[in-house]
Amino acid sequence: MHVLLLKEPRDGESGSDPYIKELASHGHKATLVPVLSFKFVSLNSLSAKLFQPEKYGGLIFTSPRAVEAVKLCLEAEERREEWNKAVKDKWNTKSIYVVGKATASLVHNLGLNPLGADTGTAEVLSRLIIEREATNIPPLFFPCGSIKREVLPTALRENGVPLETLTVYQTAEHPDLEKNLTNYFTEQGIPAILPRSGAEAVG
Repeated sequence: MHVLLLKEPRDGESGSDPYIKELASHGHKATLVPVLSFKFVSLNSLSAKLFQPEKYGGLIFTSPRAVEAVKLCLEAEERREEWNKAVKDKWNTKSIYVVGKATASLVHNLGLNPLGADTGTAEVLSRLIIEREATNIPPLFFPCGSIKREVLPTALRENGVPLETLTVYQTAEHPDLEKNLTNYFTEQGIPAILPRSGAEAVG
């Protein structure tokens, strides 16, 4: 059976996408078509905040993309050197929260010690943070995407845990989505009519 996966490709050094590997192990061929694209924003602001750990009570990462934004801020050699010599150790005296093992692995690659890899969702992570943090700490810093869910910010706010958010990436439809889908269906011998307003048509 041929399976169409509509998802973001898996980043990192772990090889091919785990869904493709799992399907292949059961004799299925899978084609991955990315549906979203990401644009990084506010990197100057992010960099400034990353290098002022004394102003914050900790860090929160709920997506690999937010960690990627941090990596972009550390690309310059002098910034990376400063991060490795002093800044990451200052952050490591605070709590570094993450959702999921993939995000935890990327955060660990930055030299940080993540908490919450097993939480799995922002809702579960928010409960962990509320259990661990006092209400009189400096704000936790939360670099996030433009379409983040409000579960975590709302839960922390309702429980008095201070939080500062910064949008560091924007999410949009992948520019080649329509073309890639048409190509896929053509290769499979299936006629495809994909109107640009397809979402409204089926919604």
